[in-house]
Amino acid sequence: MGTIKIAIVGVGNCASALVQGIHYYRDKQRDAAIGLMHWEIGGYPPHAIDIVAAFDVDKRKVGRDVSEAIFALPNCTTVFCENVPAMGTIVQMGCVLDGIADHMREVAPNRTFLRADRPQPDKDKIVSILKESSTEIVLNYLPVGSEKASRFYAECALAAGAAFINNIPVFIASDAHWAARFAEKGLPLVGDDIKSQLGATITHRVLTDLFRKRGVQLDRTYQLNTGGNTDFLNMLNRTRLDSKKRSKTEAVQAVAARRLDDDDIHIGPSDYVPWQKDNKVCFIRMEGRLFGDVPMNLELRLSVEDSPNSAGVTIDAIRCAKLALDRGLGGALEAPSAYFCKHPPRQFTDDEAYQMIEAFIQPGKKG
Repeated sequence: MGTIKIAIVGVGNCASALVQGIHYYRDKQRDAAIGLMHWEIGGYPPHAIDIVAAFDVDKRKVGRDVSEAIFALPNCTTVFCENVPAMGTIVQMGCVLDGIADHMREVAPNRTFLRADRPQPDKDKIVSILKESSTEIVLNYLPVGSEKASRFYAECALAAGAAFINNIPVFIASDAHWAARFAEKGLPLVGDDIKSQLGATITHRVLTDLFRKRGVQLDRTYQLNTGGNTDFLNMLNRTRLDSKKRSKTEAVQAVAARRLDDDDIHIGPSDYVPWQKDNKVCFIRMEGRLFGDVPMNLELRLSVEDSPNSAGVTIDAIRCAKLALDRGLGGALEAPSAYFCKHPPRQFTDDEAYQMIEAFIQPGKKG
């Protein structure tokens, strides 16, 4: 089937885990491939992904081969594949816009961005790079709160004739205007805000759905998360968190038996703990009532490596977007968005979304 040519916007921890994973599974056999939801989608194994373009704004990454940039500071995710070969794809200077929060320049220099002293490219330059590299899919890995920058790269994808996967909580796939524009161009769109393979939100959703199915009244709940990567450092600026909180909260509300009042549900990042690095610790509490209005509560602590946890989902999202390209499908992809993302155009339960994605990837599926 050949390879899937993608461009990465933001060569951070998530990109590092994805690129490592592509090469990690290259030498694996189907039966020994732990951690994948699907070995093959549309004839594409996990290693059939080629990074043909990449953009960042950190001087420790810009100008370096992607194989080196993914291990450069401030990246701190687990290294599970040390021998990533040189790709011949050099990280290009990206367009900053709102991609860097002001406070990121004020903390210890080895833990934050060091902006490259290079001219910022305009849209025409980015589009030219995408076209010259034959990019088929643009992958958005910008920091939370990068509203203007995310829309800028979505515009570039449209102009370059590429599909777009929006891994962050900026509402593009779930915005009818953007979905219509990608549909008009016949280009697939997946989003918004990638779910981790087994992370805080998917776990919270499953438990909320369990309450509903077992007739337990959920009265109030919270989800608090701590981490030490640049994503958590970036989110110390609370003004960048609106869409993130909306995305995570709606993901849980959507599967509840009844919507909770705003005062009874709190979901969002809690704090930045530097020594945790890419380890994310989640605390969930759920209070409810059983038979006879008898009260109960549940508390859970989940510890995961944040970036590899999302890469396993992204690698499937990429292949589903390519499958849609092969089938001539454009616009927001309902099944992949519902299964892979927290804030899709239309919410479904995880059981429903699972059935939808399995149907979508079946050979001969047309829509």
